Amino acid sequence: MALIQFTRNHTDHSTDKGYQFEFFCDRCHNGSMTEFQASIVGFAGSALKVAGGIFGGILSQAGSSAYEIERMVRGPGHDKAFHDAVEEAKSNFRQCPKCTHWVCKATCWNDQRSLCYECAPDIETELAAAQAQTTVDQMKRKVQAQDLTKDLDMTSEAAALCPSCGARTQGAKFCPDCGKPLRPKTECGRCGTKFEAGTKFCPECGNKNE
Repeated sequence: MALIQFTRNHTDHSTDKGYQFEFFCDRCHNGSMTEFQASIVGFAGSALKVAGGIFGGILSQAGSSAYEIERMVRGPGHDKAFHDAVEEAKSNFRQCPKCTHWVCKATCWNDQRSLCYECAPDIETELAAAQAQTTVDQMKRKVQAQDLTKDLDMTSEAAALCPSCGARTQGAKFCPDCGKPLRPKTECGRCGTKFEAGTKFCPECGNKNE
């Protein structure tokens, strides 16, 4: 028997009842499951288990260990099943001559170029993606050029929560919930400078705030 391909990108789903394998695309990693192949050893093991359930003893032990023994030595039944599964799966895959990856025909194979889409991307797909990305890049540059802070008070001390009721201020001058001013001002009795309520000394003349 010739050497078997697909030794890297598969999963063995075989059980004590038979053999089944799943093969994966090296590019998109989508899987293709082969048909279930019943195992003669599995049938024999099941028969031994049934007999063991009736008679007990050594027949039960033989039934529980039959498939484990075959799996341990990777017997000809398993090898043949894997070989047949590879032949079944190969029709869904192509090996790229450039990168040598096995890729699925449905999604990752460029028939026109006889290469995988990683090595020979689809021009229309790449163009559509480039146009969409360029649109996003241009949009970001235009947004960055806009002055979105012109209506914001950038100098007064901002408060995230209303000091009176604790509601979120949402950047407003008055609390959206209780209506109280979020930045209450007081006036210096000496020079008339307005400053934040609670300030002990006027920041302009140093007069003590009563």
